[in-house]
Amino acid sequence: MKKIYALCLLLIVAGSCNKQLEIAPKGVLSPDQVANPENIDNFVIAAYSPLGNGDINVSFSLWQYGDVMSDDAYKGGRDEGDGQEFHFMETFSNMRADFWQLDNLWYRIYIGISRANIALGYLNKIDATAYPQKAARQGEMRFLRGYYYFLLKELFYHIPYIDETVPQDSYATISNRTLSNDSLWEKIAGDFKFAADNLPATQTQVGRPSAAAANGFLAKARLFQAYTQDDQYNVTGVNTTHLNEVVAAADKAIGSAFHLENDYANNFLPGSFENGPESMFAIQYSQDDGTLYGRLNYGDALSVPQGLGCCDFHKPSQNFVNAFRTDVNGLPYLDTYNSQNLDFNTDNIDPRLDHTVGIPEHNWKYETTHIYKTTWNRNPGVYGVYASMKENVSPDCNCFVQTPPFFPNSKNKILLRFSEVLLMKAEALIELGRQDEALPLINQVRSRAAQSTGKLKNATGDYQAKYFTGTYQPGVNVDWTQVTARKALRFERRLELGQEAQRFFDLVRWGIAAETLNTYFSVERTRFSFLNNGNFSKHKNEYLPIPQNQINFARGVYQQNRGY
Repeated sequence: MKKIYALCLLLIVAGSCNKQLEIAPKGVLSPDQVANPENIDNFVIAAYSPLGNGDINVSFSLWQYGDVMSDDAYKGGRDEGDGQEFHFMETFSNMRADFWQLDNLWYRIYIGISRANIALGYLNKIDATAYPQKAARQGEMRFLRGYYYFLLKELFYHIPYIDETVPQDSYATISNRTLSNDSLWEKIAGDFKFAADNLPATQTQVGRPSAAAANGFLAKARLFQAYTQDDQYNVTGVNTTHLNEVVAAADKAIGSAFHLENDYANNFLPGSFENGPESMFAIQYSQDDGTLYGRLNYGDALSVPQGLGCCDFHKPSQNFVNAFRTDVNGLPYLDTYNSQNLDFNTDNIDPRLDHTVGIPEHNWKYETTHIYKTTWNRNPGVYGVYASMKENVSPDCNCFVQTPPFFPNSKNKILLRFSEVLLMKAEALIELGRQDEALPLINQVRSRAAQSTGKLKNATGDYQAKYFTGTYQPGVNVDWTQVTARKALRFERRLELGQEAQRFFDLVRWGIAAETLNTYFSVERTRFSFLNNGNFSKHKNEYLPIPQNQINFARGVYQQNRGY
């Protein structure tokens, strides 16, 4: 009776006092109230927040997709049933659109896009004379939106595109098939191009992107766009216009103040090493910031070896480790690297292996007081004895934080390194038939690797392995044809960017995912039985299924990817 009486009273008041309907709702701000210099930066900052809002199963680290779905890493953990959905993904068996991790990832990325769009909507309304940072802030938001859409595009292929001009009540009408593959890449590249044209050369606040970072990501977007795909995900050609755009954007990034670190190790160390000369854009994690534990990297927390905490996921594969063997000239075995397992006592080794992989009886994070042990592995009988090193830190670092049962850290996560820009330019040049121009870029990366041995000594001062990395010298140790150069470049990306969630997306971009991964399964299953069901289905597994929840919410507006 009380509820009915209250409803009647509400109707009487609403019908007899029209002036009340003109009163602005309390607690709600109108665009005019917030579109001012005092408030606009709050919306800008909110768009950055999703970058660090990861958890153990869903984050922008993407190691489960870029590494575990490739030949670079195993899922790890207790066994196949621990994080079972990711076991299905790494073997491409029983992959389903109703996996909650996919739905959560899609949702979180679109949260980032939504916040960037909201900020852009308000920025568009503000007067530049009252807010001189307008163009730069627009550049930041276009950069972030481009990055968020880039992630969605490489993961799901067919995605709905929404910008700040689309009314909210129209969202449900936009299909994930409205724009073609090329048109989507054009939108993403357009955001990075705007950012590059409007961002400053340097930023006084770490964490904000610079023009160089925008040009680096513009080069990356154009590189993906250059490899044209048909409706069955076959790579049908390489667009020379876009390749030239890669070179132009990369040149602008290379001509900036960024450069290679003297030691490869410095990219993956905390504290004073963060935001170094090679880190073009990174997620800024923190602690002692007024929150309970701090802004910590939970997205990589599962990678901590069991001997240091929990939970020993993200395990480098034997195939990946074997790729670091070098020959008498210090060059990789481009065709036969996996014909035998690497022998740490006799083989020449590219030193980047020890910077990337935790190896039994070798130093953990360059500290002779912490020796990585086989007993640190949670289940070596299933997943072997290696650990992913780059995202981890020393257990003695105050950045290593226990939040039971997990051990995240506050070290930055680099999303774009200068070395990748060098390799992207080299790749474009090779595909343009200009492999001689690509040679010094690849050799520059390899030369830096060769000198990155200072931190790889044991307690007696001896090197932990026979480190030897040489450069490609046409007519001396290599016949530098376009075919050889392409093979060398692709191998170099694997060595340089290993365990940084790049490999699977590279294989798809090049159109060689099926042949590479099925060859990998044929050998690797003889080493580890959990890969017995591994099989990559061409024309299907190049991309993830559109999350079923999103299809349901869209009420048929979205179409599922082929094969699912």
